[in-house]
Amino acid sequence: MAPITPCRFEFVCMSAINGAQPHNRTGGALASAPAVSLSGAQLAIGGAVLLAAFIAVFWVFFETQVRWALSEPADWGHTLLVPFICGYFVYLRRAELLAQPMRANWMGIPIVLLGVAAYVATTFGPAWFVLHHNARGISVGVTIFGTLLLVLGWRATRILLFPLMYWIVFGQTVSDRLLQLITQRMQDWSAIGAWGMLSITGTDVERSGNVLTVYSNGVPNQLNVAEACSGMRMLVAFLALGVAIAYTGLPRTWQRIALVAAGVPVAIGVNVLRVFTLGVLSLLNANFATGDFHSFIGLVWLVPALLLYLGIMWFLRNLFVEAPAADTEPKKGGEHAA
Repeated sequence: MAPITPCRFEFVCMSAINGAQPHNRTGGALASAPAVSLSGAQLAIGGAVLLAAFIAVFWVFFETQVRWALSEPADWGHTLLVPFICGYFVYLRRAELLAQPMRANWMGIPIVLLGVAAYVATTFGPAWFVLHHNARGISVGVTIFGTLLLVLGWRATRILLFPLMYWIVFGQTVSDRLLQLITQRMQDWSAIGAWGMLSITGTDVERSGNVLTVYSNGVPNQLNVAEACSGMRMLVAFLALGVAIAYTGLPRTWQRIALVAAGVPVAIGVNVLRVFTLGVLSLLNANFATGDFHSFIGLVWLVPALLLYLGIMWFLRNLFVEAPAADTEPKKGGEHAA
């Protein structure tokens, strides 16, 4: 691979970006603004300063997100890893990103102003129904998009659009109210699946809606699947994992779509096993189904879930093997096919 040259930023007017050269009064074309070459160290310093400025401006959102991720690691701890995954996505396309000079596009300025204005509205008012963490996250994403467009231009922004969308979708905590609109049915499936497994193993268990009652020596222990083990939050983590693996490990679009879609049944299946495990452990001690140990069981089941995901990716990658190209070169003189 050819070495990556220092990045060049060309700050030109909009007409030059669109291909039309402005002319002066004498009819001659105006010279484009000089290009600025920046070394890798200068880019790193500039990026660090810009990141610090973003954190300072959007402190309410970032502080809230980190606090929720640390307080509920089993559910939202993956959001702390998403920025590093996005950085890896950018690293994979670094050669393409730096292959051509980057042209500033002033259309990014109104987009930045729109994102900041939306963030202020969703943080401080004017009405209670816009004060929402996810609305603030989208506002931050819009501001980042405008900044990329302003500094790097359309070509580089298109390359960075997937990492940005990945962060917007998976890098923030999603409220239960929004998740329940999509995944509420998973509660019933998880409860029914766990009830069936416990019944097959001979456990005395009853199901009332999404509540399982496990009897140990006649003493009932309840497992509320709707509140504790619905799998809604686990689904988000699985989809984030599936998209990352599909983007980096599968070459074809249909393979990527299939792997991401597999996140739903994998999340449901693993969550059934999670509830089943808690039901069995509650026979030994009712405290195993609550508290920190309950969260620990959820983290333990993420390991086989990851292995299952990797297995699905291996299957999709090897499902079809391309035949080698036929040798179409003419035979040399004197050689004949057998």
